[in-house]
Amino acid sequence: MRFSLFIGNKNYSSWSMRPWVLMRQAGIAFEEKRVRFDSFEADSAFKRTVLAVNPTGKVPVLVDHEVSGGWVIWDTLAICEYLAECFPNQGLWPEDAAARARARSVVAEMHSGFGALRSHCPMNIEAALPEVGALILRDQPAVQADLDRLVAMWSELLDRHGGPMLFGEFGIADAFYAPVCMRLNTYGLPVPDEVAVYIDRVCALPGVAAWITDALAEQDFLAFEEPYRLSR
Repeated sequence: MRFSLFIGNKNYSSWSMRPWVLMRQAGIAFEEKRVRFDSFEADSAFKRTVLAVNPTGKVPVLVDHEVSGGWVIWDTLAICEYLAECFPNQGLWPEDAAARARARSVVAEMHSGFGALRSHCPMNIEAALPEVGALILRDQPAVQADLDRLVAMWSELLDRHGGPMLFGEFGIADAFYAPVCMRLNTYGLPVPDEVAVYIDRVCALPGVAAWITDALAEQDFLAFEEPYRLSR
């Protein structure tokens, strides 16, 4: 097989989810290499395994075996850009130049921003924590600001492009925001009806639904990934 994709736990790894969902939804075949999050310490099995492939010691990592010696691409955005170049007819970016520039902008915003939401609402697909979400919104105004920005962005894009996805058809932007949909569901963060419908559409995508199914099947409680729960 041409590609191997190294990922972490599906229940927790939002970074891994993005390229996995993109490839699965776009029909790009790959071999999954899941590396369990035992710890992120230098001597952990996770770090030793990933460092053998990627010098940053992080997932996701894409390996293209068609390049001599195996070409390694790390960082979620770099992986998605590489796939868009390898498969230019897959429509991973919008065809229209202006829409493509906007898609790259919102993807880059997700890649580098929304720090409060990431920090206070770590992805945990298996959990249902609406009471925690209510406390977070009460006590963390930066999370409310991130949520307001998401609602404004998604509402504008859905209105401009007419749905069902952010730029009409599924693409890299939807894959990048799929983990955010998981967070909003887990923590019960309130959104307008049109945004809730978009979240439901994302969760129903075959690629996303497959990831969710696998995440629920893991049953791998990692305390350091679950600051709001002492046990499952």
